Amino acid sequence: MNRTPRIRPAVGCTLLVMTLVVAATACAGSGGHPLAEKPYDAVDEIASNARDGDAKVAPGRPLEVTVKGDEGRITDVSAVDTAGRHLAGELDADGRRWHSTMPLAAGVRYTVRVSTEDEDGAPGARTLSFGTTSAKELLEVSFGPQAGTYGVGQPLVAQLSAPVADQASRARVERGLRVRSTPAVTGSWYWVDDQTLHYRPKGYWPARASIEVTSALAGVKLTDTLYGAPAKALKLTTGARIEAVTDAVAHTMTVKRDGKVINTIPVTTGKPGFATRNGVKVVLGKEYYVRMRGETIGIAEGSSDSYDLPVYYATRVTWSGEYVHAAPWSTGSQGYANVSHGCTGMSTGQAEWFYNTVRPGDIVTVVGSQGEMMTPFDNGFGDWNLSWAAWLKGSALQKDTAPDRDGTIQAARLRPEV
Repeated sequence: MNRTPRIRPAVGCTLLVMTLVVAATACAGSGGHPLAEKPYDAVDEIASNARDGDAKVAPGRPLEVTVKGDEGRITDVSAVDTAGRHLAGELDADGRRWHSTMPLAAGVRYTVRVSTEDEDGAPGARTLSFGTTSAKELLEVSFGPQAGTYGVGQPLVAQLSAPVADQASRARVERGLRVRSTPAVTGSWYWVDDQTLHYRPKGYWPARASIEVTSALAGVKLTDTLYGAPAKALKLTTGARIEAVTDAVAHTMTVKRDGKVINTIPVTTGKPGFATRNGVKVVLGKEYYVRMRGETIGIAEGSSDSYDLPVYYATRVTWSGEYVHAAPWSTGSQGYANVSHGCTGMSTGQAEWFYNTVRPGDIVTVVGSQGEMMTPFDNGFGDWNLSWAAWLKGSALQKDTAPDRDGTIQAARLRPEV
C-alpha cells in the first residue's frame, strides 16, 4: 500500500519547542497529527465473512470483521440495516476482530462502517454493504384491539401466526414488540399462551393518553426456523377514566369519571346459585338489544329459573354472557336484593345512561358477591385481577420466572347470563 509517510505524534511535539512558525506548520495541514487527517481507505486491510456488493448472504449467522496481516487494528464498527436497527457486537481486546452478538436479519441490507488505525496511529475507514436472503418461514404479528378510543383498562393484544414456546425465543419476540405511550407508563407483556400476548401498564392507562404499538421483528431470527415478518403498527387513545364499582351487598353501582362520582345506581346482581363474579372486568362491547334465554346457561325449559327475555341497553363484560343491562322486571328488587342470573340489572333509564356513558376498555368492578373471582384471560379481559408481581412472571424477559399456568386460554362460552 502506498501512502505518504506520516509524522509520529512525538515528532510534532518536539517541533513545538523550536519556533512558532515551524510549530504552526507541524501541527496543521496534511503533515500534522494523524488523527487530524482524513481517514485513508482501509479496503486492503479489512476482511469480512459477508461479501461486499450485490451478492446476498444467508441470515441467521453472526457478522464478523477482521484485520488482514499482522499490523493495524479495528477501533470501531457500526452495522445498521435498512430498518434502522443497529447490529450489536463486540470487539476483541487486541482490536483484530469484531463480531456481532446477534445473528443477521433476513431480507434486509446492511451498511457496515469500519474504523481502523494503522501501525503509525493514522485513522482508516472502510464501508461494506451487503444484503441477506429472505426467510422461508415467517412469524406474523397482528395487534389488537382495532384503532380507536378506549377506556383506561383496555389491554393490548399481540397475536402470533405460529406458536413460540421456549423462553429464549419468547424473549426475542418481546424485545421486538414496542409500546410507547404519552404520558409514559411502566408496563409489560404477558404470554397468555404460545401465540397470544397481552400488554398492560402497572396501573391503568392514563386518561386521554396516546398509545402506539409497533414491531421491530421484521427479518429477525426468532426460532431455528422462524423469522419475523413486517407488522402493521397500531395507534390508540384513551378517554376519560370511567370506573364503575358494583357492591353486591349494598345493591348499588357507583360510577366515577376521573375520580369524581357522577352517578349512584340501584342494582340487583346474581342470586344464590347464580352469583355474579367478583373482581375487575373490562367493557367488551355494547349491544342495544340481546335475546337472553335460560337454556343457553343450562337452565331447563319449564323450571322456575327458566327465562326468555328481550334485553335492552346491554353492556357486555364477559364472553360468557355477563352484562350490565336494563331489567324492568326487577325494579322492585333493585337497591334491595339480588335476584338476577349473574348479570347486573338496573332500570331502563339508568341502563340507557350507563350504555351511553361507557366505552370498550372502561372498568367495571364487582365486590361483595358470593360468586367466584373473574379469571384473567379465558372470559374477557380479567388482566387486572393479577397483581403486578404475578403479571411480571408472565414475561419471558423476567429472569427465573415462567408464565402462570392460569394464563392458558380456554374455550369461552358465548352465552348470556341475565
